[in-house]
Parts: sequence; C-alpha cells; structure tokens
Amino acid sequence: MAKAGDTARRRPEVSDSTGGRDEDPAVLSSVAATPRDTTVPAIPRQRQPEPPAAGPPEWKVRLTARIFIIDATAITVALTCSYLLRFGMNANPTVHGASYLSVAIGIGLGWIAMLGAADTYQTKYLGIGTEEYRRISVATFRLWGTTAILSYVLRAEVARGFCLVVLPLGLLLLITGRMLARRRLVAARQAGRARHRVVVVGDRSTVAELVSELRYEPAAGFEIVGACLPRQDDYSADYSPFPVLGALPALRSTVARAMADTVVVASSVAVNIEAAKRIAWDLEGTGVDLVIASSMAGIAGPRVSLRPIAGLPLLHVESPVYTGWRKVAKDIFDRVLAAVALVTLSPLLLLVALTIQVDSTGPAWFRQTRVGKDGREFQILKFRTMYVDAERRRAALEERNEADGPLFKIRDDPRVTRVGRTLRHLSIDELPQLVNVLRGEMSLVGPRPPLPAEVAQYHDSVHRRFKVKPGLTGLWQVNGRSELPWRDGVRLDLYYVENWSIMLDLAIIARTVSAVLRRSGAF
Repeated sequence: MAKAGDTARRRPEVSDSTGGRDEDPAVLSSVAATPRDTTVPAIPRQRQPEPPAAGPPEWKVRLTARIFIIDATAITVALTCSYLLRFGMNANPTVHGASYLSVAIGIGLGWIAMLGAADTYQTKYLGIGTEEYRRISVATFRLWGTTAILSYVLRAEVARGFCLVVLPLGLLLLITGRMLARRRLVAARQAGRARHRVVVVGDRSTVAELVSELRYEPAAGFEIVGACLPRQDDYSADYSPFPVLGALPALRSTVARAMADTVVVASSVAVNIEAAKRIAWDLEGTGVDLVIASSMAGIAGPRVSLRPIAGLPLLHVESPVYTGWRKVAKDIFDRVLAAVALVTLSPLLLLVALTIQVDSTGPAWFRQTRVGKDGREFQILKFRTMYVDAERRRAALEERNEADGPLFKIRDDPRVTRVGRTLRHLSIDELPQLVNVLRGEMSLVGPRPPLPAEVAQYHDSVHRRFKVKPGLTGLWQVNGRSELPWRDGVRLDLYYVENWSIMLDLAIIARTVSAVLRRSGAF
C-alpha cells in the first residue's frame, strides 16, 4: 500500500462540493460523499476478443461452487453440534416416528434450498455490501418459520432445545463462512482476478466521472473494458482515458466482442428513458447484467426505496435522521457498551498507565482539544504515546509530513516513545476515549474527531461531519487508518453521516476488531 506522503503528492486538494456512490460498510468500504477527481487512468487498449461462449465466466462457476460447499459445511456443523448438545451420543430420538437424523437432513436440504431461493449465490451480491448477509438472514428465518408451521400442522414437534441452538449457531457459521469467502474474493479482485468485465454507457463526461467513482471500489470487481457512447459521431478511438468501443445502437455486438458480463448505464442526458428501455431490451437473453447508475451520490441503504409510478422505477430518498428514537437508541447503545468495556478493561488500562510512566517522564494520560457535534469543542482523552515536548518539536518535522490535507502524520515519528509505538500499533492508546463516550461527547462509531486547526481549513461541505458525534472508530479507521489519504477519509466520514444506522455501527465495530488484529495502517 502506498504511503500517505506518496498519495499526497499525487492527489488534488479537497474542493467545496460533494459527490459519491453507495457502498458496503462493512464493508463497509465503499462509499463516497466528497468531490472526486474525474481524471481516470488510461485503460490500455487490447485486440478485441471474439464473442464469448455461452454460460457464465469460469470464475463465477468456481466461486459459486466454493460458497455452496462453505454453506453446506456450516449447516452440517450447526446441525451436528445442536444434535449432540441436545441428545448426546447414544440417544436415538424420533419425531412423529421419524429419526432426528432424517429430520436434520431434511432441515439441511431445506436450508440450502432457502438460500438458493433468496439468491444468495448470485455473484452480483458477493464481495461487497450487506445485501448478501441480509439475504442469508432472511432465508434462515424463513426456513425456521416454515419448520415451526409444519411442526404445528403435522403435530410433529421438534425439540425446542435443538432449535434454540441450531438457528443462531447456523446463522453465525453461515455469515462467518461468507465473510472468509469475501476476504478471499476481495484479495483476488485486488490482484486482478475474478472481476466483472464492464462496458459503461453514457456521454464522455458522465462516463469519465463514473469510471473515476468505480475505481474507489476495487472490492466490487468492476473492470472497465471500455465505453459505448450514444451516437456514432461521438466515437473516437483516440480518446485516451478509456477505450470507446462503439456507438449505442451496436451495444449488443459491442458487449459480445468485449466479452463483457455487465453493462453500467451512467446518469446522462444523452441516455433518456426510451434509450434506457431499449438497452434493457437489447441485452435480453445475453446473460449480461444491466446496472443503472443513479446520480444520487453518497446515499445508500434504508434511505433509498423504489417507487414504481406509471412504469417508471422512481427512487424515493429519505432525509438523513439525526433526531428521534434511532438517535436515542444509539446513545443508549454507546453508553451501555462503553460502561461495560471500561469495567471489563480496567485492569488493562491500569497496567498500561503504569507502563507509560515507567517508560518515559510525564503523565500517563493525554488531553487534547477536539471538535465534536455541532462544532462544540471538548477534551479528548488518550494514553500518552509521545514525549512531553512533542508539540514544540513539530515545527522542525513539518517537511517530513506524510499526510495530505490538514493532517500531520509521520510513519516513524521520533517524538513517539517506545511504549507509545506499541500502543499505537495495537490501538490501545484510543481506549480512554470510552470515557468521552460515557460522557456523551463521543460515540463508539462516527467520523474522526478533528483538531480545531484542521477545522479552520475545512471547506463548507466537510462541515457536515459535525451533524453527528465523532467516533472512537469509524469508516475512516477500518479502511486504512493513517495510510488513507485525507480526501478518501473525508469521503468515508461524510458517507457515514448521511447513512448511519445501528446495523452499520455493529458492522464497523466488527471490522474494527479485524483491523486492530491486522495492525493495518496504524502509526
């Protein structure tokens, strides 16, 4: 991964407008709300391949088979563990004359069938976003709802202890297996494999902007092979940012020659309702996925719903929620979890404080003014990781700054103590901020809390970060931390502000644990 300093020299500064695209949390990585540089890297032109043979690409077949095996294994383990916990090794229980073995096999086959019916093996849901996990959960609860109804109708009651174990255990194993499979898939896509070959449709400017947006989501596996412009007059093989493969009337043959499996239609005046309808008709029977890119930026999840009116699939966009019962629930969730964590981790916190004081002169705690919700300043609490004269020495180190924007970061900062370096790698220095969460000054999940000096350099759009409380962790922290450029960090923070939810918070907390264990981007 490139250093922050290297990125800073390549990237432009943040402007005063916003833009972005829906993501995954989880992955939650993916997301946008700040302006983007529409300059896209040139895509090398290659000899056009012959039209593809019928059927999905080989990587899709292998991926589907692998995930099917993972699901079958998870379900088998859940059913076996539940049977042994409920009945033991030597029991031979029956349900309405049928052995529990046959019942378990039936439940397992039904579970797989429900997963298939919920489209959880569709590759368009794999690798990014929370839709895959949502569909797994829906399929699981449908299965057990059906099982409960059949048990009642047939008067063949399945043991409650068996059900109470297998349902949550099976769901946990299924999601864990999918997460591991996703990690492998994302790694393959970052290495240039298992990618969707994409043809983008639209005028030159919107195509260039969309290609720029899509490059921020490598986990989606979209490999842009070229563009199809609305008119033949727009065709120019010499247009450098991306290959122009042809004009819109010849889209079907163009997609076949490019061996593409996905067509993305950019929001464009040149591609009107009638043109979009004809694109859908033209791709019928080809097995090519059609994706319509909305012009709504940085908006995702519960805020968007489809409202078909007069045959038009209209997107209804809700306003972001900053008040009401959801905010109250988030505050209660934050404070209860912070209190439990402080009590549980108190021996560790005390040990760390003593270690800091033994290692270097000065207090164990470090207080610093930060800017929180609605622009109010507060004192953030951290473990001290630097020598006490760190601020006085900063001026002499300015030329070594590796961060862009208003941030100041040095990978091998000489002001960091020996113990402080370890605390930073493990993110233990952030744990005292649980006190700030308990006070209500911070949240467990939220945008990065900035310094007043950084806020003084903000453009108007960046001030939207103060709509919510700053967080102990957030999308910025789980997507690169100190190695993430300022521009991308702001983009992620603003996406969170626009789309926060309790479920997104839980996903980010889970990813935070993984990021801390990997020690990624911490310095």
